[in-house]
Amino acid sequence: MTQQHVPLVDLSHQQLQINDAIREGFNRVIAESSFIMGPQVGEFEDAWANYCGVKYAIGVGNGTDAIELALRSIGVGPGDEVIVPANTFVATAGAALRAGANLVLADCNEDFLLDSREVAAKLTPRTKAVIGVHLFGQAAAMEDISSSVPPGVALIEDMAQAQGARRFGVRAGGLGHVAATSFYPGKNLGAYGDAGAIMTDSEAVATRLRELRNHGGKARYEHLDIGFNSRLDTLQAVVLNAKLGLLDQWNQQRVDAAARYRELLRDLDGVVLPRCIPGNDHVFHLYVVRVQERDRVVHELNRGGIGAGIHYPSPVHLLPAYAFLGHRKGSFPVAESLSRDILSLPLYPGITPSQQEIVADALRSALRG
Repeated sequence: MTQQHVPLVDLSHQQLQINDAIREGFNRVIAESSFIMGPQVGEFEDAWANYCGVKYAIGVGNGTDAIELALRSIGVGPGDEVIVPANTFVATAGAALRAGANLVLADCNEDFLLDSREVAAKLTPRTKAVIGVHLFGQAAAMEDISSSVPPGVALIEDMAQAQGARRFGVRAGGLGHVAATSFYPGKNLGAYGDAGAIMTDSEAVATRLRELRNHGGKARYEHLDIGFNSRLDTLQAVVLNAKLGLLDQWNQQRVDAAARYRELLRDLDGVVLPRCIPGNDHVFHLYVVRVQERDRVVHELNRGGIGAGIHYPSPVHLLPAYAFLGHRKGSFPVAESLSRDILSLPLYPGITPSQQEIVADALRSALRG
């Protein structure tokens, strides 16, 4: 019998819908030689800010820079503490350290999101900011985190996995003081390479960010601070402009595919399906289930042509690069438990019901061993 492959991510469906717009946009950039900070960058920043429901969006080179610059824009620096969930991509933690802050990790809850009670337990007089990571497609309960911290502590959103998600009707990007996102190609809104943005309602923060991303310059050769070379590339802005108008449609396809998985997998013993917490509109950047003997199951799926993955196999504190923090196994028990069980199944705009049936059948077979 011929093996039927289902990739973890397939961007071809999106590409077919934007080919003409991309070609036209690229030709315009090339004809005008507007490669750095061309007009398409400002067009996208305005459109993205409007989409997120905030006043300002500042495009930068990548999502990691976006987090670091968001922290720097509110004054985070040496001696300050930044609280970050233990179960996040390493970039969230690395950006805090690059900003000069002391990294403080906190555990998550069973829904993979930062636990506000853990945040409250980690507060000190040096706490400057908390980064709430919106994971797998749904927003962290930023209102709970806000109620757990004193007024002077800034709330930062890492919304790279929740573009278009809402919490109590408010889009991700407008749930904290400042928000950061990545437009890595596989995101719900992805570029053709690295790209990112920071969102805020503060004019002062937006002005500061525009300077920081451009070598600390207010105007050409007028540098007020030591900054970065982290500007959103004009060609990437063309791609993002072309995709933004389709984001809600593509997100709905993700939601529909997640509903199909729920039907296909609901009676499967040994599988814990993802839950949308009350108040959230989930956009399913990833469809993450929990299974026992996860590593064996992933191996079986991959061997059978199913592009299953793991996001993320290790909490931050157990990565060798972060051993200096002094944490050991058991320091963040919920994050550690989840990391042993989580499994990401193929999900993307354009995935077909028959492909999902193949995935479900393969998972059923893998669980039987």
